[in-house]
Amino acid sequence: MANHAHATGHERIETSNFLMIVLILVTVAIGGLVEIVPLFFQRSTTQPVPGLKPYEPLQLAGRDIYIREGCYNCHSQMIRPLQAETLRYGHYSVAGEFVYDHPFQWGSKRTGPDLQRVGGKYSDEWHRVHLNNPRDVVPESNMPSYPWLAKNAVDADVMPAKLTALRRLGVPYTEADISGAAAAVKDKTELDALVAYLQVLGTHVK
Repeated sequence: MANHAHATGHERIETSNFLMIVLILVTVAIGGLVEIVPLFFQRSTTQPVPGLKPYEPLQLAGRDIYIREGCYNCHSQMIRPLQAETLRYGHYSVAGEFVYDHPFQWGSKRTGPDLQRVGGKYSDEWHRVHLNNPRDVVPESNMPSYPWLAKNAVDADVMPAKLTALRRLGVPYTEADISGAAAAVKDKTELDALVAYLQVLGTHVK
């Protein structure tokens, strides 16, 4: 029978919980660095796709509402390069589409369909009806209704600060964009904003 007091090599690692945990953490850390760090310097992951523009103020407000209402819990925004996904949803997602997204809305949880290519697929009016009561257009839907969005006004006063914060993260907003942000969402409802956001999703890759 092996004497653990004099164990060496693999036996020592396998019989020491502390040593095993430390070595696992070191291995995962090295593997993570090797996999992740190069992405920060790879052009395809750091450069926007041709024609990509920062979200307009109303679209940005809609994106914040999308996050606030937890839409990402049921809808992903990442189409994998698999035939089953591209046939259903459209062109697979590419990293350059998301360089202005902070945070990005990827994911794998799909109680509802992926929304990465939903922009332009339906009319504004369809989205309005759908968000107010999904079963009016999709009878079998189990999506919640969001009737308050049509009643709530977008908070115009916070928009310049939001654009300023995103510019510090590298989104190329100009001074004119920032100074005009409040006026761009004035008298708009949260429903207007969310529809504007949905209608731009995935439209920069054909």
